[in-house]
Amino acid sequence: MGHARRIVTFNWVTADGYFAGPNGNLDWVVPDEEQAKAAAEGVPNFDTALFGRRTYEIFEGFWGHVVVDAAGTVPDPHRPGRRSPEHGAMAIALNKMSKLVFSRTMKDVSWRNSRVVRELDPREIEAMKRQPGKDMIIFGSGSIVSQLTRHDLIDEYQFTVCPIFLGSGQPLLTGVSKHMRLDLLEAKALPSGDVMLRYARRN
Repeated sequence: MGHARRIVTFNWVTADGYFAGPNGNLDWVVPDEEQAKAAAEGVPNFDTALFGRRTYEIFEGFWGHVVVDAAGTVPDPHRPGRRSPEHGAMAIALNKMSKLVFSRTMKDVSWRNSRVVRELDPREIEAMKRQPGKDMIIFGSGSIVSQLTRHDLIDEYQFTVCPIFLGSGQPLLTGVSKHMRLDLLEAKALPSGDVMLRYARRN
């Protein structure tokens, strides 16, 4: 029996616990070069990304259309007017990955290596975890994270906490009634004031 594939989530979060603004916006994110480097170094460990519809549309709108130049850079999504090699590495990796978007309403998807899945079936996700391959990652997608958390299918939660209060916004988890104890894997303060946190689900 080989190594089971893991499911890892990544989310930005405000200091007061919101993962997106009231309308899903992320214009409050405090960018950090160390975070971008860590993301670029970590992304080759994944070959599949899982999305909810809204996050998929945001990602496809940016990552599905950026052009990586000869130097391997793309426009920095957090810093207008700058180009970023870290985000260039992310663009290449994201375009290569298999992308599953869970949606009952989306008709079709144009981003390379993407497909729409109508229903999130926990047994199908369990089966995917047993298939050969690299780990799977979920960016944002609170609806998907909530459903998979309810079924104990997420192995690691990664957060970058930004030094900012929003006052209102969207929580990551909805409909998760039980308390879940996590194990802290890493906590790292960054130059921007962001803090990177990694938690494992306690088995």
